[in-house]
Amino acid sequence: MSYTTDYLSEASQILGNLDVEAIDRMINLLVALRERGGRLFFLGVGGAGHASHAVNDFRKIVGIEAYTPTDNVSELTARVNDDGWESVFVNWLKGSRLNGNDMIFVFSVGGGDLEHNISPNLVRALQYAREVGASICGVVGRDGGYTAQVANACAVIPPVNPETITPHTESFQALIWHLLVSHPALQMSPMKWESVS
Repeated sequence: MSYTTDYLSEASQILGNLDVEAIDRMINLLVALRERGGRLFFLGVGGAGHASHAVNDFRKIVGIEAYTPTDNVSELTARVNDDGWESVFVNWLKGSRLNGNDMIFVFSVGGGDLEHNISPNLVRALQYAREVGASICGVVGRDGGYTAQVANACAVIPPVNPETITPHTESFQALIWHLLVSHPALQMSPMKWESVS
């Protein structure tokens, strides 16, 4: 079989094994977040592009005030330069006055792991979120690392091939957040092509 056939077959296996209950918990948490007027903060290292896109969708389609620290490159690089990589997200969240009404949403393959020095900036941010009582959601791969351990709702993308964990995780992150923003319990504004008759 070709790589293309194998890859699509793996994607089909993943799709059939997604944790629907975890996704439904995310929907309920996001509905509650909007009802209480909380803010949504997306965090991603390799997932920074996803975070930017998701900020747009949740603001425009769902009506939730959303942000990501990676949208302001000047602040991000200044914080890395002055404070270090490990604290870059937590210090940004402190400056944003993260509180118990808010939510952190993580896009990561590994989910953070201090022992192996993988995305320590995510771990420190999530530790702070727990301190202030903010809720936590995530879409991660592998075993989900620290994100899966502490999240109120976390979809771990089932690994079906150790050689394609990263591309499948990142692909399904986009699938899941688009599911969320189009869900009838969350979608407030019509999407362009669906509104054109």
